[in-house]
Amino acid sequence: MDVKVSLIAGAVTFVIVLLVDYFFILMPKCNVISGKKRKKTRKKEVTMMEMQYLQKKFKLDLFKVDLDYAIKWFAFINAFIISVTSTIIMMIPWNMLFQLMVGFVILLGLIYALYELLGRHFVKKGWQR
Repeated sequence: MDVKVSLIAGAVTFVIVLLVDYFFILMPKCNVISGKKRKKTRKKEVTMMEMQYLQKKFKLDLFKVDLDYAIKWFAFINAFIISVTSTIIMMIPWNMLFQLMVGFVILLGLIYALYELLGRHFVKKGWQR
């Protein structure tokens, strides 16, 4: 019975953190960054670290990339990473040092894996140079 309660509490925590982070924190920031009236000449001036990483790693062409689509995916992936990491850390009954170490490993692994998948998705869409 105790395992079921902790799993349900973890799932509820995950969903709440994901929704709050996505809709109230990341999407408003991303809407400001994307701007609805962006000219094609200004697309080269994107300062998002996620986009710069994917551009260098997968040789993406910023003139082909749909920035609104990419920004929504960045916001969802960041919210997912934050919620998974925080939920797992809260469920570990160890002291804080071990929780931080496990959280750091999970955070780096999720960032690398999910942005690798997103970059491959962008390449399949034909946004490569």
